[in-house]
Amino acid sequence: MNNRHIKPLLLLFCVVLTFSVQAQRTVTGTVTDSATGETMVGVTVRVCELKGKGTVTDASGCYRLQLPVGKSFTLEVSYVGYEPKKKSLSANEKGTVDFVIRQKTSLLDMVVVTGTRTPKLLKDAPIVTRVITHEAIEMQDATDIRDVLQTEMPGVEFSYSMGQQVVNIQGFGGNSVLFLVDGERLAGESVFGNLDYSRLNMDNVERVEIVKGAASSLYGSDAVGGVVNIITRNSDDRWNLNLNTRYASHNEQRHGGTLGFKAGGLSSITNVQYNSADAIAFSNDGDFGSLAAHHSWNFKEKLTYDIANRLKITAKGGYFFRERESQPMANERYRDFCGGVTADYNIDSNNSLSAAYNFDQYDKSDYNLTSLLDVRDYSNVQNSVRTLYNHTFSGKDILTLGGDYLHDYLMTYQFADNGAKFQHTADVFAQYDWNPTKKLNVIGGLRYDYYSDAGMHSLSPKLGMMYKFKHSSLRASYAKGFRAPKLKEMYMNFDMASIFMIYGNPDLKPEKSHNFTLAAEYTKNSYNLTVMGFYNNVTDRIATAWDREVQGQVYVNMSPLQIAGIDASASARWSCGLGVRLSYVYTYEHIEKGQPELSSTRPHTATVRVEYGKKWRKYGFNIALNGRILSAVTCDEYTSMTDYTQTEKATYPGYTIWKLTLSQKIAKAITLNTAIDNLFNYVPEYYYSNSPATTGTTFSVGLSVDMERLFR
Repeated sequence: MNNRHIKPLLLLFCVVLTFSVQAQRTVTGTVTDSATGETMVGVTVRVCELKGKGTVTDASGCYRLQLPVGKSFTLEVSYVGYEPKKKSLSANEKGTVDFVIRQKTSLLDMVVVTGTRTPKLLKDAPIVTRVITHEAIEMQDATDIRDVLQTEMPGVEFSYSMGQQVVNIQGFGGNSVLFLVDGERLAGESVFGNLDYSRLNMDNVERVEIVKGAASSLYGSDAVGGVVNIITRNSDDRWNLNLNTRYASHNEQRHGGTLGFKAGGLSSITNVQYNSADAIAFSNDGDFGSLAAHHSWNFKEKLTYDIANRLKITAKGGYFFRERESQPMANERYRDFCGGVTADYNIDSNNSLSAAYNFDQYDKSDYNLTSLLDVRDYSNVQNSVRTLYNHTFSGKDILTLGGDYLHDYLMTYQFADNGAKFQHTADVFAQYDWNPTKKLNVIGGLRYDYYSDAGMHSLSPKLGMMYKFKHSSLRASYAKGFRAPKLKEMYMNFDMASIFMIYGNPDLKPEKSHNFTLAAEYTKNSYNLTVMGFYNNVTDRIATAWDREVQGQVYVNMSPLQIAGIDASASARWSCGLGVRLSYVYTYEHIEKGQPELSSTRPHTATVRVEYGKKWRKYGFNIALNGRILSAVTCDEYTSMTDYTQTEKATYPGYTIWKLTLSQKIAKAITLNTAIDNLFNYVPEYYYSNSPATTGTTFSVGLSVDMERLFR
């Protein structure tokens, strides 16, 4: 080839090379952690449309890419333990494209407080704790605590007695499971020692923490069978307003709203909710034939002032009103007034002090529709003071010291001449959280309680241990529980509809339990498996028994009861959006031979959840199928009003209830929930004391709007 041909070829090559260089564009940027604000090293930045095209961030958290002009591309960043994020580039866009990514939210990384009364990550808590998150509550569109516990946990069954809700949690009734709101006790009861659970609505709840088994070393009386602690939300935004409404079968309605703001160290959150439902008449025969119509109002206020992240003062107040159309000419009314103030002081990095005062008054009255007289015949008033001190040694071991004082007043129609009684209770407790290695955690505690009216003293010890492997952990614990006799149980003198009398017993002994648990947990990636064995030995159980001499029922200490079983759960969630959770509880109860087996605890219970969800920029959905499976149970029933030894066997049939829910998130501000409950139309052939109060399949639709997000 001569020079005459080489020169044009060289010229053409240079033109092509210049064109290629000019057709490239440079895109640079940084990747930052959303929580810390720090740039991240080693994050993968990938060009989705160009296979194999990508880079990683350098020591400064920066990346640099050369991309062709004239084409649109999508950049995706990914890093282990973080949620991937994408951004689109237009055909000619160049310059800086920055990313802010956040860690994947794992339930095991959630901070819990109930099992130890000190903040700990759930994966590091030596006491087995079950957490139900705000997101789970929102997707269920739950109204009260009953909706949440029954859907999420096996071994829990709510039923009705005398028109009020009662609960059974793995063999323990409502008088042996302590319900708390932000760690504080609640006054009043509806029936058989159960709280008025309709007070515990789920609007503005951050999470629910459940500790099964005795917890008296931290919480004293009534925590024989466990603790359910409802943690309310705080306002972290400059302002926020949520409005929500729900309609369901039987004209069941729920309307509410939450208003919050934060300005400097001051924040406030106000919640209002209204509930109502028509009467329900059951088509089949039973021990009860209907549920009365009702409506209720619930007002709550939480005001927090944080001074330089050292002193935080929280004031709370609330009012609850419920009216139940129980009789043709009279309605039952229930009211609650509550308030309190808590001061949390971070003395320094190793010392903190908390002090609180709380007031709670729960009243019942009968409202005569003819005379319009509203006569109060029940009032339980509790005033409590609490202190809690924490000291951290070497940044890891924690000593907790605390004490409580409670003044408990009760006036009730169940006392002679509508009389009133009161008593003082006081306690001190200590707990040491020891972490000798990163793998081993040991926690021990001791509490002393005194009850003035009963003249009782009680020591409640606790010991828990946790050992962690690479993907597994072992937990073991022992705890003593106790339940002091309530004022009602000591002094009742009640005419039960002129059929028989119920008498209290001032000589009752406290109910005691010894609880042992052993649990193993395996977690890897999106998989979790937990198996726990439990054993409870309950002595001096407080219950009523027939007394021939007085021809009525008397509160007595019953024979020992042993409750043992297995609690197992398995869950998985994949990146495609599919999730599965299976939970099963086997409960075995044993009492001394010759004693009536009155408990209606079902030996086999299970819950199933299968869900699928996806999220896009302006829309997301989650569809879930929840199932509750409960076995049959055989127990004794009294057949004589005068002789408690006369009983006969009765079998309560098993049943399953399935619920299909669809939760949709629109424009990040609107949540639309639709549900079909009792999907396969189960209806009891006979409505007994703990059959589900259902007439068949029901439907609901709920709408929730976060107003502040509409304006962002």
